[in-house]
Amino acid sequence: MKMSKLFVQTMREFPSDAEVVSHKMLARAGYIKKLTSGVYNYMPLMWRVLKKVENIIRDEMDKAGAQELLMPFVQPKELWIESGRWEAYGKELMRLKDRHNREMCLGPTHEEIITALARDVLKSYKQLPTNLYQIQSKFRDEVRPRFGLLRGREFIMKDAYSFGTSQEELEKEYENMSQAYKNIFNRCGLDTKMVQSDSGAIGGSVSHEFMVITDTDAGENDVFYCDDCDYSANSNHAISKLPSAVVDGKEYFSKCEIIDTPNTHSIEELSAFLKIPSTLILKSLVYIVDKKPVMALIRADKTVEETKLMNAVGGMDIRIATSAEIQEVMEQHGFDAIPGFIGPKGMSDLTIIADETVKEMKNFVVGINKTDVHQVGANLNDLGLDEIKYADIRLVEAGELCPQCGKPLKVTRGIEVGNIFQLGTKYSKPMNATYLDTDGKAKPYIMGCYGIGVTRTAAAAVEAHHDDWGIKYTM
Repeated sequence: MKMSKLFVQTMREFPSDAEVVSHKMLARAGYIKKLTSGVYNYMPLMWRVLKKVENIIRDEMDKAGAQELLMPFVQPKELWIESGRWEAYGKELMRLKDRHNREMCLGPTHEEIITALARDVLKSYKQLPTNLYQIQSKFRDEVRPRFGLLRGREFIMKDAYSFGTSQEELEKEYENMSQAYKNIFNRCGLDTKMVQSDSGAIGGSVSHEFMVITDTDAGENDVFYCDDCDYSANSNHAISKLPSAVVDGKEYFSKCEIIDTPNTHSIEELSAFLKIPSTLILKSLVYIVDKKPVMALIRADKTVEETKLMNAVGGMDIRIATSAEIQEVMEQHGFDAIPGFIGPKGMSDLTIIADETVKEMKNFVVGINKTDVHQVGANLNDLGLDEIKYADIRLVEAGELCPQCGKPLKVTRGIEVGNIFQLGTKYSKPMNATYLDTDGKAKPYIMGCYGIGVTRTAAAAVEAHHDDWGIKYTM
């Protein structure tokens, strides 16, 4: 086709709402054209790119033994009720009703549909294992769409689902898919790391993300990795060996007592006032998890990782509490203090999660829900809690030690382009999706799930391959 006939509209300047390189360049060069927030038209040039990505994916998935099909985009509520995700999935699920007032949703993912399909077709162990995949548009009603194709509401995705009879079959297929993914992203010219990750709304016991390593602003997550071994993990899943806090051998508090600490609303102010390191302060933070207050306890020199905290509580949505909400929590427990002095004492009926760093703290400083006052020289048994639930809720920092080999961890930014999950029986059990084993007994499928963002991969390739003149696609 002649360039004079190409259906394209370039721009003199980058669009005003574009924040990252891929969004700027794809829009200005006429590859994409915005329809509404988080939804784009794929113009002829972009469609050629996406088809090339799809063809690479199809080639490697077919080589890996998967079979392609296509499932409906609109999904009935009943299947989501069976799986238990209709309410749990959250506001990202776009719900709607048809003319007969039947509730449905636009598919953000297809675990329910494929599980229902499998239970109708895969009746015997003789038909297993099997892996089915599709390439299709998805819709997730993101609260804040941004970064163009990297975080839109409508996007194209390859999702695959494996069905087997045992954990061993699942692990074998998991490894098969991880190798297929490495081949796919290598053919797309992308430097990726396979990192341990949180399973999120998809679920399952084990999951990994494939992150494109980038130094651009488009990197969504911190990836912690070790150069001396193969350890790598997303920030919401990373762990590290953390040496005990060193407090220069000095005994700061000889006894447990309550003292005045005027105008010490922050950790920094409290540390300066008492002339102590922040490692001796127990930090109390209030979060709202699924609309309910939760208190997190952590050593004050460390930061809470919200996804870890949410998982420890078993929630689906989390945010930091506002000052008004913290005030309300204290008033409900009979305290009249400003939020900067909150603590766990007297909060026994509140869900409280303590980070592992708290276990080794001794003779520390903690708020007692009284303005301008703290307790010093405190220990865990002074908190007045019947039982403390511990969990790893700490955000790892660069330089902390690798959990596998003990060498310092490094950190980089990454763009998620693929993920794989060991689902087990998360969907097959509640949906009664079973096969007959060699003894004629009904057993639930052992499932896996494997996704690749087609549009995200194409956009990530721009982040990885561009110069001052524009896009440098190599596919």
